[in-house]
Amino acid sequence: MSKTIGVLALQGDFEAHRKAIEDSGARAVEVRTAAEMHACDGLILPGGESTTMLKLLDMEQLTQPLRDFAATRAVFGTCAGAILLAHHVTHPAQTSLQLLDIDVERNGYGRQIDSRIANIDTAEGVVEAIFIRAPIIRRVGPEARVLATFGKDPVWVEQGRHMVTTFHPELSAGSIVHRRFLSRI
Repeated sequence: MSKTIGVLALQGDFEAHRKAIEDSGARAVEVRTAAEMHACDGLILPGGESTTMLKLLDMEQLTQPLRDFAATRAVFGTCAGAILLAHHVTHPAQTSLQLLDIDVERNGYGRQIDSRIANIDTAEGVVEAIFIRAPIIRRVGPEARVLATFGKDPVWVEQGRHMVTTFHPELSAGSIVHRRFLSRI
């Protein structure tokens, strides 16, 4: 039976994630309610603007349901989603869900004009990494595992069932990152 992956559809490029999940062989659904979330096998928190996403999670009463979901099922955060899953956030400081033992600096690579595309080597193969106002992972805890780096900075990290990228794999050709997430479910 095919896995059902929810993509939080409050803000960000959730449509591109939906397509990447379907290209990887799973069913993708847009998630806007706790009931929709809990009907899924895994969940993706897309890129976007992390402070806006936090506000929308609170407004839609999804913060605690998301924490409950993450206690038993896999969550994958990209860019702003990685910020939401981090343990500690700076530049400026903000609250987070604290699901991965990583510290991130928001917009660590600079402003929109500093966005870039790079090919990064991973154990899964070469991945095209699209960085758009991307955070930098400044610290990785002992339970987390770095899957890829850009320069000296970790850009793809997993811990337990959860995973983050500071880049946007949903905008790249190929589905290496999304297939890795599906393998965790």
